[in-house]
Amino acid sequence: MPHPLGADPRPLTAEPLALDLLNTRWADAEGAHDLLDSETGLALWLSSTPVREQLAPLSTTADGATLGRLLETRTALEALVTAATEDRTATRGAMAALNEVLAHGRIRRALGADGLPESAVEVDDPSWGPSWYAADNWLRLMADRPDRIRPCANDACVLHFYDVSKNGTRRWCSMAGCGNRAKAQRHYARHTGTGTGTGT
Repeated sequence: MPHPLGADPRPLTAEPLALDLLNTRWADAEGAHDLLDSETGLALWLSSTPVREQLAPLSTTADGATLGRLLETRTALEALVTAATEDRTATRGAMAALNEVLAHGRIRRALGADGLPESAVEVDDPSWGPSWYAADNWLRLMADRPDRIRPCANDACVLHFYDVSKNGTRRWCSMAGCGNRAKAQRHYARHTGTGTGTGT
C-alpha cells in the first residue's frame, strides 16, 4: 500500500544504512509492512533523517530503477545477515549479489587542492547510489564488529540492529517495543504460573 510522505512509520530507525535498509520491512499487531512497496515509500525512506545523512553526498531520485536495485540489495543483505547472525557461511549467491552491487561503484582517492587527501564515491548510474552505499556499509560492519549485528530477540520481530552498548548485551530492537512486551509477558507468567515467558 502507498505511504504518504510524512513521519517514518517504522518502529526502528537510525541503524547503520545496511540494517536500516533491512528494517524497511517490519511486523506489528496490524501485520507485515514494507516501506519499499512503492516509489512513495522509497521517497519517504530516502528523506528520513538518518538515511539522508548517510547518503548525504548523493543526489538520488525515488524512481523505479532505484527502487528495483534497492530491493535486490535488500534481498542479498537478508541472506547475508541471516548467515552472520546464525554463525554460518553465507551462500555464494548472496555474496555474488552483493558483489554485483559493489561493482557499480568505487571510492576515488585523490589529493585535493589543499594537498590533503580526499575521497569520493563514484557510481556508474545514480540509481545505484543508495544500494552501493548500503552494500559498502555492510562491508564496514563485517570488518568492524560482525558479532554486534543482531536480530531482535523477539521471535515475532524481523528487525535487526547494531549493538553499540558498552557490554554488548542488547537483545531487543527497542526497549519501548519488544523489550517491554517481553517484560510484561514474564511478569504475567510469574503471576499466573503459566511459564517463564522467554523469547517473545
